[in-house]
Amino acid sequence: MVVLNKIYTKGGDKGETALGNGARVPKHALRVTAYGTVDEVNATLGLARLHAEGDIDDALARIQNDLFDLGADLCTPDMDRDAEAEYTPLRVVAPQVARLESEIDAMNALLEPLRSFILPGGTPLAAHLHLCRTVSRRAERLCVELAQAEPVNPEAVKYLNRLSDWFFVASRAANDQGLADVLWTPGANR
Repeated sequence: MVVLNKIYTKGGDKGETALGNGARVPKHALRVTAYGTVDEVNATLGLARLHAEGDIDDALARIQNDLFDLGADLCTPDMDRDAEAEYTPLRVVAPQVARLESEIDAMNALLEPLRSFILPGGTPLAAHLHLCRTVSRRAERLCVELAQAEPVNPEAVKYLNRLSDWFFVASRAANDQGLADVLWTPGANR
């Protein structure tokens, strides 16, 4: 359980922060940058939700919660839990990835196949979902880079990869099932 009765602790005043396992690392450490970017995805998703309602808003709310799970996963580097540890670190699990895949397939089944790349835009919700997509791609790149240097839960990387695809398909759905997609016209302004 989380209890936050004091917001500032002064613990980071010297440029360090604590990971989920208590280790202190520089605030610019790759792991901190990775989970900080996941937090940024969550914040952009909060903006998208200003334009969402119904089932899509419910899905976005669930994804926001998943993103907190992902942040908790990334901020706790111990992949092998010590038998005497006081807690089991929260990890993203395969069913969370599978749910994104299932939802992508369901949304995509209602869309016409793309015959052109699309530009970010269209409806306000679609434009915000495209922003979520690009920030989640950056978070994915950082997690992949982190995984080259330290152990990272493979499901966390998979989740981010599927999530950016989810945002892409959801942005098309939010654009009147793709009818309001803004198509790229190669070389149009030469």
